[in-house]
Amino acid sequence: MTSLPPLGLLLDVDGPIASPVSRTIAIRSIRDDLVTLANAGVPVVFNTGRSDTFIRDEVVAPLIEGGLARHARVLGVCEKGAVVFPITADGMGELYVDPSVSLPAAYSTAIDTLVREKYSDWMFFDHTKRAMVSVEQRTDVSSADYLDQQQRFNEDAFALFTELGIGGEWGTRRVTDAAGNTPFRIDPTIISTDIESVKLGKDLGADRALAELRTTGELPHLWRTVGDSRTDYAMADYLHAAGFDVTHVDVRPKDGVPETPYDVRTFGDAIHDDAGALFLRHWAEQLG
Repeated sequence: MTSLPPLGLLLDVDGPIASPVSRTIAIRSIRDDLVTLANAGVPVVFNTGRSDTFIRDEVVAPLIEGGLARHARVLGVCEKGAVVFPITADGMGELYVDPSVSLPAAYSTAIDTLVREKYSDWMFFDHTKRAMVSVEQRTDVSSADYLDQQQRFNEDAFALFTELGIGGEWGTRRVTDAAGNTPFRIDPTIISTDIESVKLGKDLGADRALAELRTTGELPHLWRTVGDSRTDYAMADYLHAAGFDVTHVDVRPKDGVPETPYDVRTFGDAIHDDAGALFLRHWAEQLG
């Protein structure tokens, strides 16, 4: 497509698109409105910490079932920028995986063992990740019980940095490697703990998404970024710094809305995918 798209979307997945309870697109209108917008020429990017396997099963399949058109410009950017691939009417395209941001295999194995031996009643190790290490809340466990155990797990995961000689950080706590560096970090969310390269982030995901979109056509000037945590603001930070007109939509403002040089929108009492559904319906009605 050669005409300037009316809008671009950078979307976190857990929260605004997939229910944090079921981990699926539980609200049918979300799928339908995503397809409507993509088919209307809106570039849609799923910029997520999730794996490509999760996006294939829980996002790509519903979009294809909903009638995603062949001309649609849709991307998956997974593991916070480590993995990038096109999403088409035929499914997932070829994956790009950044080999420079993977955790050492010994650490990944140690975390897998830790979960199996100590925390498997509350969480599971995500074997589909290619660069990050992620441990996620089991869906049959309450949020309160998981969050109580998550703190203990994070302590053990941080201790493994020292045990294995790996530099890492968790909040304000740091441990350096032999070269004095801290190349990895522990990043907890409300349903998981991600352990990842400090190079990864929603801003890197946005950068790689725009680079890929430029190969397929013009970029819109108007963007909306949507997320459920403070780290998701990095998408809007990146776009604003690059000169785009951006508004960030915070579907879980419980953590507080920071001061930003761009507009931030919330949806009152509606949060998570309920707020995501309201946001997408608005734009589908405007552009569809």
